[in-house]
Amino acid sequence: MRAVGAVLVLAALCATAAVAQRPAGEPVGTPPTSPFDHATHRKLFPACETCHRGAAEPGAPLWPDRASCATCHDGTIQSRVVWRPPAEPLRTNQRFDHSPGAEVKFIPAQCVDCHGDKGGPWMSVKRVVQQRCLDCHDIKTAHLAASDSMCAVCHLPLAKAARLTRQDVAAFPKPPSHDAPDFARGSGHGAAAKRGTPIAANCTICHARDFCLTCHVDAPERAPIQALPGDPRSTAIAVRLEPPPSHADESFLTGHGAVARRSAAECVTCHTQESCGTCHAGKLPRAAQALHTAAPGRGTGALVSRRRPPWHGDNFAASHAQRAAAASATCAACHVRSDCLECHRPDAARAASYHPPGFLARHPAAAYAREASCSDCHNAGGFCTTCHASAGLKAAAGPLRSGYHDATRFFIAGHGGAARQSLETCVSCHAERDCLTCHSALGGRRFNPHGPGFDPNRLIKKNPQMCTACHGTVIPTR
Repeated sequence: MRAVGAVLVLAALCATAAVAQRPAGEPVGTPPTSPFDHATHRKLFPACETCHRGAAEPGAPLWPDRASCATCHDGTIQSRVVWRPPAEPLRTNQRFDHSPGAEVKFIPAQCVDCHGDKGGPWMSVKRVVQQRCLDCHDIKTAHLAASDSMCAVCHLPLAKAARLTRQDVAAFPKPPSHDAPDFARGSGHGAAAKRGTPIAANCTICHARDFCLTCHVDAPERAPIQALPGDPRSTAIAVRLEPPPSHADESFLTGHGAVARRSAAECVTCHTQESCGTCHAGKLPRAAQALHTAAPGRGTGALVSRRRPPWHGDNFAASHAQRAAAASATCAACHVRSDCLECHRPDAARAASYHPPGFLARHPAAAYAREASCSDCHNAGGFCTTCHASAGLKAAAGPLRSGYHDATRFFIAGHGGAARQSLETCVSCHAERDCLTCHSALGGRRFNPHGPGFDPNRLIKKNPQMCTACHGTVIPTR
């Protein structure tokens, strides 16, 4: 993070009054405008107020009249010069100046108290000598090393320093306190926000709400940030969102999900749901769903780059099938079905290359044997129906009518074994009411759905939810 609390010293606005080119309409032989050389004139002017009356008399002009220069520079006594006072007010964020309408009109005992080095020669004028300000306010340290609480004594908040440009703000020097290792985190700039207190006045000298949005995704939820005035010029100060040290650990990628589930509040400052979606291409994990989505008024947050996990070695493509079959949920964290189809079905019209040749003829047996989980890639209710209908097989009009099982004679007599072996295949087409037409103790044909050796007490302890599908909350036992 970078913040600043410094006097803006603009070299182009030094105390020697503004210099301009020859005004339009002046004769070609007229000398160009020259800066005023205070040192050369030190014997002519015993007091600054001789030319700068406004520094001592409220309402009087601060700059001398152009005609007063011609008293000496008439072309005879001295060569002619052209001088014009500044056309615009100084670009500064100082509270104390001599312009009309200044927040604080400061009139010191002597001009050299602010515009000259202590003990320096007469008329050695400077814009503002910062150390003289510190001495007057009894600050025993260098300018930028002064306590941050002192910034607001001499400087206006950025939102009120309307004369400054983005270039001026970008040129603000950085206080040494901002170079501390823990400034961005811990006891640094975020300490006030964590306590819920308003942002200190010294921060507003250089910063505004727009600057905080560079990093803070959770800015709308942070009252101290919302208390800051908005000012787009504050983004001229370059800042970079750096990951915390914990993210550099080699194991962080593997274990960051557990960290997010345990303490999602720590992630909301820098991350949006979109940053999680960079890697989690499928369904966002529950911890990510607790984050804010990108929106106006929120920071962009961390820009995440997707990279291969360490276990995806050079030969991973040759061995990924075993890993995918053993832990498909792990793959689904980053991959979606289209990723698989890029290789396993490069041409949909040419059928899939994932299955071996002739697989279509024996796929019912493969499905019953659960050689693979069909539902990982196929929507059984839609995909199977489309294919079977094109082959002339029609869905059954009722639970005991002709349908897909016509190819196997007397399938109804042995469907119980098939259902127990792969119930997931049945539910692709059948609903519970189809089973209850026959297998119901309360109606229908009252066929017992339980096979030989059925032990209800053991299964109730194992998974009572299965029993409630037919029996409701009153589950019989023996």
